[in-house]
Parts: sequence; structure tokens; C-alpha cells
Amino acid sequence: MTTTWVRAAIGVGAWVATSIGATGIALHVSPSSARVLVLAASGAPYLMVCALFGVLAFSALGNRAGVAVAGLVVVGAAATQAPLYIGDADPAEGPVVHVMQTNILFGGVDAAAVVTEVRDRNIGLLTADELSPEALEALEAAGLGTVLPHRHLSPGPAANGTGIWSAYPLSDTVEYDGFVMSQVSATAEIPGAGPVGVYAFHPVPPVVGTDVWADELSSLHDILEQEPGTRPAVVGADFNATYDHSQFRVLLSGRFGDAADQVGAGHLRTYPTDKGIPPVVGIDHILVAGGSATEVETVSVPGSDHRAVVAQLRLDGVPE
Repeated sequence: MTTTWVRAAIGVGAWVATSIGATGIALHVSPSSARVLVLAASGAPYLMVCALFGVLAFSALGNRAGVAVAGLVVVGAAATQAPLYIGDADPAEGPVVHVMQTNILFGGVDAAAVVTEVRDRNIGLLTADELSPEALEALEAAGLGTVLPHRHLSPGPAANGTGIWSAYPLSDTVEYDGFVMSQVSATAEIPGAGPVGVYAFHPVPPVVGTDVWADELSSLHDILEQEPGTRPAVVGADFNATYDHSQFRVLLSGRFGDAADQVGAGHLRTYPTDKGIPPVVGIDHILVAGGSATEVETVSVPGSDHRAVVAQLRLDGVPE
């Protein structure tokens, strides 16, 4: 009798685990902007892993039908996540540019540490979110303007500010209307690549108004769709979205690719870093068009609740 109950409990657990895995896949493909679904999609990969337990449990029970069903869920889950690990970039032949994207937590970041990372990693383009006036003052006092002398900044209170620092001359600076927080762009003149579009974005988090979050991601996609196809472009952003949000993947449906995906870096988890546990989601991204990433990693930034993303990009060269 005890054995029967144990087998029944394992069977129920196996079906529950398989269903949870299938739910993860459904969240990955869902276009919904309903708050509960958007927030749950952030953890979709963790849900998908449950299907593996379903396979193991069904195997232990000798339930072939269950193994088949759970196995299909595992295959489906793997198909959604495989692009993150395979890498698909064609190497460009132009100049190498090092890019860093960082969220500086209302200016709570260690400004000297940011400047040290920029200098040591030979960063040519830095995009920063949550750029408060106090943060700007601290970064300038730490010497960021000496390392990256060109800039297009829109500081603001709390999380509202966004900025671009560059080793290359900037022109055509833009600040976009219609967003809760600042979204900016400029054109960098990079030797060997010519004019390069540079964007620093920070849509609202999907915590309160997920419809606003979805609308802002859609508007950012429209902005990138207007980027001239004849030149390279780079985006650094805290998108407040992971690869498992279909609204974010729309941004990758045109010319732009995620640098981490291009090199097969997998799940680059960047947030949060201030909870006493490793970061659990990857919401900070570097995108590139007219070029490809050759190296991507995350970097600890003292005082921030995000890890920064650093990418080595090789941009398309200027035609001779």
C-alpha cells in the first residue's frame, strides 16, 4: 500500500513538473502585457527546467507515455534557449570598439570604480542609466570626462537620467519625447567605421504599468527601425526585459542582434546584485547592427544593483 501511494505521489509530481515546464515555454512565446504574465516570463527558464524532473520521475516509474510528453517539453524548452548558447554572428572586418552598459542606481555607484573599469577595459562607448545630477557630478569628479571626453547626457532625478560618453566625437544628438525616462542617441565618428549610431535606452520597469512598459519597448523598436541601414549602430540599455520577453525579442527581429547571443554567452544575469544572492535575470543588454560581438561579459560595479555588460564589437568597415 505504501509503495502504491509513493508511486502515485511521484506520478502526480511528475505531471506537475512537466506542466510547469510547459508553462515556461508558454510564457516565453506569450505576447501578453498582463502584469502577472510579464513578471512570470522573467523566470521562464527556471520553470522550463522543471520538465527535466518530470522526465526523471516518469523514467523511474517506467511510464513511457509520461517520458514522451515530458521529453517533448524539454525539447521545446531547449529550442527556446539554444540561441543564447550557440552564437550566430558573422565576423565583421572593421574596427574593434569596446562598449560598456551600466545602471548606476540613482548615483549610488562607486564613480571611481566605473572610471577604473572604463580605463582598464579601453572602453570607447559608455551608456549609463539612472544618471542623476549627483551621479554625473561624481563621475566627472572621478575623471570620466578625461577618459571619454565626448558626451551626450540627459541627467534626471532618481532613475530618470540617461547618458552616453564616448572616446569619439559625437554629433546629431537626440533626446526622444514620449517616454517616462530619458532615451538618447548620437552619432559617433569612429575611425575605420565612419558614422555609427549610438543609443542609450531605459524603458520603465514592468512593475506597475506593464502596458506602458510594452508600449515603450515598441516605441524603441520603431526608433531602431529608423536607423539608417548603411551604417553600424550600437545600443546600450537596461531594457527591464529578458530574452524570454517576446516584446524584447521584437527588437532583435531586424538589423540588430544581442551581443551576448552573437557570441553564445548564454544567460548573462545582471540583476539584482544587492539581495545577498547571485543575480537571477538578464535585463541589461548591448545590441549591435552592422557589426558583431566577439567577446561579452558582465562586470561587478560596486554600489549598483546591476552588473554592467561589457562587449568587444567589431564593426563593419567603411567601404573603400
